[in-house]
Amino acid sequence: MEIILTKIDKARKLLSKSINFKTDQTEKLLVYDSLGRIASKTIKSKFNLPQTNNSAVDGYAISFKEISKNKKQKYKIVGMAKAGNPYTGDIGKNQVVEIYTGAIMPKGLNSVIMHENTKRTNDSIFIKKIPEKGLNMRPAGENIKKNEIIIKKGRKIYSPDIGQLAASGNKSLNVYRKINVSIFSTGDEIVDAPNKLKMGQIYDANRPMLCSTLNKQNINLVDQGIVKDDLNSLSKKYIKCMEFSDIIISSGGASDGIEDHTQNALKKIGAKLIFWQLAIKPGKPMAVAKYKKKLIFCLPGNPVAAYVCTQLLIKPSIEKISGTNFIEPLHILLPSGFTHKKKEGRTEFLRCRILTIGNISKIYLHGKKGAGVISSLTGADGLVEIPDEITMVKENQLLRFLPFSNKTL
Repeated sequence: MEIILTKIDKARKLLSKSINFKTDQTEKLLVYDSLGRIASKTIKSKFNLPQTNNSAVDGYAISFKEISKNKKQKYKIVGMAKAGNPYTGDIGKNQVVEIYTGAIMPKGLNSVIMHENTKRTNDSIFIKKIPEKGLNMRPAGENIKKNEIIIKKGRKIYSPDIGQLAASGNKSLNVYRKINVSIFSTGDEIVDAPNKLKMGQIYDANRPMLCSTLNKQNINLVDQGIVKDDLNSLSKKYIKCMEFSDIIISSGGASDGIEDHTQNALKKIGAKLIFWQLAIKPGKPMAVAKYKKKLIFCLPGNPVAAYVCTQLLIKPSIEKISGTNFIEPLHILLPSGFTHKKKEGRTEFLRCRILTIGNISKIYLHGKKGAGVISSLTGADGLVEIPDEITMVKENQLLRFLPFSNKTL
């Protein structure tokens, strides 16, 4: 019986459709401690920010109407305004206020002339360059207006959000609780470092790599170690993990070989298969199943395949289960700096680097292509996606570049 491979786009849709729940458990955190968490409530601003018109530069506050009537007039400095110390006195005709960045604009004044555009003599100035109306003045609400949304429910919180929340007077906010994720490796041949290797054994690279890949700001990650290639052992481990985990991730044993027991273990525990075997390279043997509201991701044993599948499917799924949207990885269209042949029917994700020569950036392949060659990931800037229908990549052909998170801002 021929197995129909699931295309990556269809796999994303199936996964997104399968995640039909959001946590109803929330907690309150200090704004400073909320980085990477998901807001469980929409927060609106209680006031304009800035609350008043203020100066964007150091200079002299003046009425634009008065300048337009007499451009060569001598103006008297009647006071000074600093941030936190506004000028509250009266302002007469042909008068200005010396003002500094962040200071409240004195009543009736609507433009700021920078120091270097004036000539000062004692307590008077002559204007060398006439400003535009409203120049160098920040209007009230320029940053955010009263009742404007600061952060929406379901949005992941980043550093700029924390700055905006703090500036808007928020000390704390409600976020969804972290979800619980269990991860383990399978295989009689793998052991943890630094145990001594026996003939035919290798050190487990997948768990350390994948644990560091997943965003621990938004999950409670539990390392479940290594499980033997045994149907009963694997079934018991899945059942144990489901007692306290929202997501279970296993690596290895997802193929259809004699010693690959993942499929039978999923059937034994009553999990419903969402898909098995992807039309991608590397990562074909991946399987995903669901047991009640819990997702089980069965990754290939080859490290590069496991890493690619985690980036493309597991991380976006974690985002949605955590309370936000299922977001596809960021991609940028860039020209290829290489040629490449492939078979039709599977989307390839090759490791690559971006090189800029003469102000032109192109994608270049990096490292060896094997699914087990971890060195192809180290030093790479990201992945280049070659669609399933393409059999030949020509130089300068536009392709999707998916940057690794450690290579972005």
